[in-house]
Amino acid sequence: MRRLAPLLLVAVLALAGCGDSSEETTTNPAQGAERQVRAAFLATPACKPPQGASRWGCSVDSYRCQGIVTGRGWSVSCSRPGRSIAFRVRPG
Repeated sequence: MRRLAPLLLVAVLALAGCGDSSEETTTNPAQGAERQVRAAFLATPACKPPQGASRWGCSVDSYRCQGIVTGRGWSVSCSRPGRSIAFRVRPG
């Protein structure tokens, strides 16, 4: 019985959606807000990656963004208190 209680708790939390890392890193803001942040990120000169850098950061309106160079382009994560947005940019 002692072993059953922790397993039952894990099962309940899994069904409730707790512990899903995709939900922790990206909330689902309105589509318009994501497009606005993405457009502002692309239009802001400070948000372009420095020559030879694999990681960089910049500010877009009230968001703080960080970019990482990947094999598919840039992976960008922008956040402010209570909201986060993630997107991929394919330069070119």
